[in-house]
Amino acid sequence: MTVRHRPKREAAAELDLAARLADASVVICAGAGGVGKTTVAATVGLGLAATGRRVAVVTIDPARRLAEALGLPELGNEPQPVEPALLESSGLELRGELHAMMLDVKRTFDELIELLAPAAETARAILANPVYRQLSTAVAGSQEYTAMAKLFELERSGAFDAIVLDTPPSRNAIDFLEAPDRLLAFLEGRAAAGLLGPTGHAARAAGIVFAAIRRITGVALLDDLTTFFRLVAELLSGFHERAAAVRELLADPATAFLIVTSPERGPVEEAIYFAQRLDRGGLHSRGLILNRFHAGSEDTRDAAVTAARLAPALGTELAAKVGRSAAEFEQLARRDRLAMRRLADALDEPAPFRLSDREADVHDISALVELHRELFGDRREPSPERPEAGGREPVDAKARSHGHP
Repeated sequence: MTVRHRPKREAAAELDLAARLADASVVICAGAGGVGKTTVAATVGLGLAATGRRVAVVTIDPARRLAEALGLPELGNEPQPVEPALLESSGLELRGELHAMMLDVKRTFDELIELLAPAAETARAILANPVYRQLSTAVAGSQEYTAMAKLFELERSGAFDAIVLDTPPSRNAIDFLEAPDRLLAFLEGRAAAGLLGPTGHAARAAGIVFAAIRRITGVALLDDLTTFFRLVAELLSGFHERAAAVRELLADPATAFLIVTSPERGPVEEAIYFAQRLDRGGLHSRGLILNRFHAGSEDTRDAAVTAARLAPALGTELAAKVGRSAAEFEQLARRDRLAMRRLADALDEPAPFRLSDREADVHDISALVELHRELFGDRREPSPERPEAGGREPVDAKARSHGHP
């Protein structure tokens, strides 16, 4: 891939995450689904708030665990403040403010319709349309589009120093960037034209199908669809203007993308592809976060040494089982180190940030503070003999020669 501003990129490799994001007003955590973006976004928001900034974290994950981790009864569609005393009780001083919200796709889409409609009557007609009520959350790209709309709204409000966005759990990270175009293509594409003005055989076929639906369900689907697309046509210019404004925001130098991945092959390759797409689009990646990392040991003899050391206390059979478990862990750790080197090589990122694997999801303040220490804490380089559980690990020329996962 072509890397822009290489001298600046190499200099940035020496900075910790807080320094890399010091001038960012928008931070977008992007990656394949299932790699832990929600937890990383919350941790990043916490890290920025700890430095004295007023931060809003926008999550897409409907699970309650983030609200629980932040000490909130629930997350709504508007940012809610996190109580600093809860964080201080876990040993983290919050010099700034941390707010969090969970995106309500339907409500956000409704608010966008009300904002863009040329008249209140038009907005009411769209919101009451049965087709809109179904499609506002089901159309490909609607979740991503509303996430961008909420991001744009919060950024323009000026209420926060930084907004951290947890992107939707799409199959591909690139879905987030393509969402506005996909949604606009649906609203003004061939499907709408065909419904609004079918001719010939298409008209007769559509008439038969919709007549059958009306007889069976009692729903005038064709009428609802026609009304929906006719009303939405009045909003298309507003949708285009908003999409253009969002693209401008994404391309702003103060908007920082953090690429989040796990060590599995699929997410690793997805992260590489997404980084290349960002680069081609002139967007700004500020770092790579490798989540669920197993550090392990470079010494392949450790498992056998463990079994031999434990044999007198546990017995030969149980010690052997412990040794096999240790060997399996080391195999997993080796995979993760190779994944890190693959990413470091492909993305010209010599010092990926890491979060160690945990047996359970993050459910409370203390676990979130622990992640914060790992991601934003001591950035001293680990020694070759004893790598740290988290943080950055240098990738030297010798390590680069070991191959890819």
